[in-house]
Amino acid sequence: MALTPSNMMPLGTIAPDFNLIDVVSNEMKSLSQLKGSKGTLVMFICNHCPYVIHIEQALKRMGDQYHESEIGIIAISANSPISHPQDSPEEMAKKSKNLGFTFPYLFDETQQIAKAYQAACTPDFFLFDKNLACAYRGQFDDSRPGNNLPVTGTDLIDAIENLVHDRPINTNQKASIGCNIKWAG
Repeated sequence: MALTPSNMMPLGTIAPDFNLIDVVSNEMKSLSQLKGSKGTLVMFICNHCPYVIHIEQALKRMGDQYHESEIGIIAISANSPISHPQDSPEEMAKKSKNLGFTFPYLFDETQQIAKAYQAACTPDFFLFDKNLACAYRGQFDDSRPGNNLPVTGTDLIDAIENLVHDRPINTNQKASIGCNIKWAG
């Protein structure tokens, strides 16, 4: 596991479009289909990363909180299933069903979408406004495996709430940190 910080996409960057397979429904899903009327959260996660596992219950609660709201939430895994079979589409579908994710879990087989978003680690979070301009990119919160801080999601949820209520989002944002994305080759 290589501890990797997020690249911190420049604020204002327009969300790259995509059309990826939803591992649960086996249907292709695009950004335009999944975006929310007030904003859209695109998160790069995976099954095996201890940093994602550390927050996965909180991700599920956040998904429940914003399900059928003005915020679209999308999870994407771009990890190579060749080097990490636990991140295969079949295992992703099992994880999504077992955790009860209410958001789609998409597989980026070519890894081109992760590269377009400049995703570097899991978890990596990108919050876009109603015009799909990047309003927040950074950490979920200060909790990490082993640091004994509670998992709250405060950094990301504060940004989402400010977006929903048309309040400014603090531009002093901390990079997410986690396992590097497992690039093919």
